[in-house]
Amino acid sequence: MMRAAVLYTPGDIRLEDVAKPSPAPGEVLLRVAAVGVCGSDLPRMLTKGAHKMPIICGHEFSGHIEALGNGVTGFAEGDLCTVPPMLPCGVCDQCATGDFSRCRNYDYFGSRRDGAYAEWVVVPDANLMKAPAGTDPRAAAMVDPASIALHAIWKAGGVRMGSRGAVIGCGPIGLFAIQWMLLMGATEVVAIDVSAEKLAQAQQAGATHTFLAGETIPPGLLADIIVEAAGHPSSVNAAALLAAPGGHVVFIGIPVGDVTLHNKTFQHFLRQEVSLHGSWNSFGAPYPGPQWTVTLDKLASGALKWDFMISHELGLEDLPAMFDRLKSEKGMFFSKIMFRP
Repeated sequence: MMRAAVLYTPGDIRLEDVAKPSPAPGEVLLRVAAVGVCGSDLPRMLTKGAHKMPIICGHEFSGHIEALGNGVTGFAEGDLCTVPPMLPCGVCDQCATGDFSRCRNYDYFGSRRDGAYAEWVVVPDANLMKAPAGTDPRAAAMVDPASIALHAIWKAGGVRMGSRGAVIGCGPIGLFAIQWMLLMGATEVVAIDVSAEKLAQAQQAGATHTFLAGETIPPGLLADIIVEAAGHPSSVNAAALLAAPGGHVVFIGIPVGDVTLHNKTFQHFLRQEVSLHGSWNSFGAPYPGPQWTVTLDKLASGALKWDFMISHELGLEDLPAMFDRLKSEKGMFFSKIMFRP
């Protein structure tokens, strides 16, 4: 048996003893070392629910291999691994072109199959990435949000040396986007958020200009590439209006309701020939793609900073109470919540 936080219905999260899984051929048993709370987990756990329930959520995770199923090669007991959470079907037209983020029939840890809010989880060897020696398990659990930021920037065409970037929404994905832009050669990055605390973190990530949402951005700070990572209708409009002539805006944030583009917004991106891009997940070919291999390398080497983002570090037994706090304390500040079973 093992402990796990089981989601029965939105808001009904129970810490229970459940059967410990065993690896089938081609799988390994991971003892979870660290698992982060993704922004998508909040509606999943509290309001919208998962694809199926009851389910163990949690898809940003790392763990040590405890047992190998038959046929698994290239890994050994004790290896620290990070896990790309999507299991693409491998046969649809999108998989055939290496666009795994758009797979038409995928499986997914923590929303369609049991994830890592537990002591152990079984993982196919195709979803294992061995972390470099000395990697902190918490850093290995941050590859998913960091790779999402990188995937989005690449979707928008990347960053040119000497250009100006901007990020709206300074959660972990936005904070990684700031760092990626600077690593790629941006000389300035504008950061915008509703929270002064998150803007302070944006400065730690390297942002050169910070503004609270709603403040006037000087015309001289229009950006060549903007990452919208908040998903609010106001931030969607603000992102498009922040684009310099010929600029690129890439949207990661997931809106809850309908989004209206104001006429002023439409006129701006129309007349300034601004390109708008959608970005979903973080995967490329060969699976999981350079988005993941590059990110793991940069987190392991320290080129990407991550530890300043962790606002809460708790045991698995604290998970139900933490989600209850997230539901009831609307003004609660958090950046990255990390559980360690």
